[in-house]
Amino acid sequence: MDAIALYPSPAIGHLISMVELAKLILNQKPSLYIHIIIFEPPYNAGSTAPYINKVSATIPSIIFHHLPSVTLPPSVTSTCRHHESLTFEVLRLNNPNLQQTLLSISNDYTIYAFIADFFCYASLSVTAQLNIPSYFFFTSGAGFLSSILYLPTIHRNTNKSFKDMDTLIHIPGVPPMPAKDMAKPLLERGDKAYQFLLDGSIHFPKSAGIILNTFDSLEPRAAKAMRDGLSVTDGPTPPLYCIGPLIVSDDRSSGGAVDQKPECLSWLDTQPSKSVIFLCFGSLGLFSVAQLTEIALGLERSGQRFLWVVKNPPCNDKNMAIPEESDPDLDTILPAGFLDRTKERGFVLKSWAPQVAILNHDAISGFVTHCGWNSVLEAVYAGVPMLAWPLYAEQRFNRILLVEEIKIALPMMESTENGFVSSSEVEKRVRELMESAEGNWIRKQIIAMKNDAKEALSEGGSSRAALSKLVESWKLK
Repeated sequence: MDAIALYPSPAIGHLISMVELAKLILNQKPSLYIHIIIFEPPYNAGSTAPYINKVSATIPSIIFHHLPSVTLPPSVTSTCRHHESLTFEVLRLNNPNLQQTLLSISNDYTIYAFIADFFCYASLSVTAQLNIPSYFFFTSGAGFLSSILYLPTIHRNTNKSFKDMDTLIHIPGVPPMPAKDMAKPLLERGDKAYQFLLDGSIHFPKSAGIILNTFDSLEPRAAKAMRDGLSVTDGPTPPLYCIGPLIVSDDRSSGGAVDQKPECLSWLDTQPSKSVIFLCFGSLGLFSVAQLTEIALGLERSGQRFLWVVKNPPCNDKNMAIPEESDPDLDTILPAGFLDRTKERGFVLKSWAPQVAILNHDAISGFVTHCGWNSVLEAVYAGVPMLAWPLYAEQRFNRILLVEEIKIALPMMESTENGFVSSSEVEKRVRELMESAEGNWIRKQIIAMKNDAKEALSEGGSSRAALSKLVESWKLK
């Protein structure tokens, strides 16, 4: 039986993208079996079990395998400052388990290709031994990939940390990037996360190809720079397959009747067309009570209708990820009287939202986002302009691309230096997106981009063609 194996990173956003990729591949080759190998994250990344169970129950040709959990020694957990570093450590230690799993799959299936999340580059040493052609799946955009491929060149030409530079970094196909806006795990040259990403950037070009969740007309300059060999300066660039946007339906939550319409969507049905701004900051996007207060006051004073997803503030423990999933007590973390005063024009959701359905609702006219790449693509596909408020990972980098290169977002703040945003800034920026000429211009831009996205995915479109080319490269029987 013909099969391919996928190796996603455990964060729910990465896992969902990888499953969507699997579905796309099955549309192209329904006879294929897809084995998805899951490892336990070394931090609380949120529950993926309900989502995995749902996929298993509905798509029998997608088969999940769970690797045994790896316990990191305290000497490692106490020195890691980013959850990315912990993930890389676990992946390295998991290689023997991965090898066993691939060998056991090979007893019944012929594995034609192995597709690893870009975090999982350590797995290439295993697949090389087993002679399985290996590809990377990059869950962010082409601009950020260009920066990763170019990282060894930047590394050779400086000995300073990005956080200590006051210069612009010139990366092929990307606007000049303030050094401090490089991806968070890269800011400190001596940090383990930096070393891991540098190692990864050296492994990338050794793969059989890189699959990207983007489409050519969204980031034409970055895609061209990489294909022209400008980003990898010391060897060939592997083939790039821009197969996006992968848009996911909102089926990751469990609980609640499937047919029951979420209350927030019923509320949106009662709002005027194109009148509501939506605020949502991803699975790891958390704010202090002080920052939640500023957002609340800014929204209240803006006079705009809003739908806002509020999570518990971060706990101060060392697990560097999301707190235990309990609903926030809104009365204790939001300003006194706020919910009452805004109940006619505002709706506050606890913890989770059906984001895709909300973005595609006729009442929505703007999106305040953390600039996580999945959210960016969902906004593009829905044609909703963004206010960019980056929080972690490569989001400050994405903000520069969205505001200066693709021009489909306005910035939430002039400087991302300390990250804190005052209520007056929130009020001003929300109004700007919803009411100003600049906001309207961005709205027109993103609607054009929405049409480009639909075209890329349609018969004969660039993303559809890239997917066909990828599947052909596996030389299936």
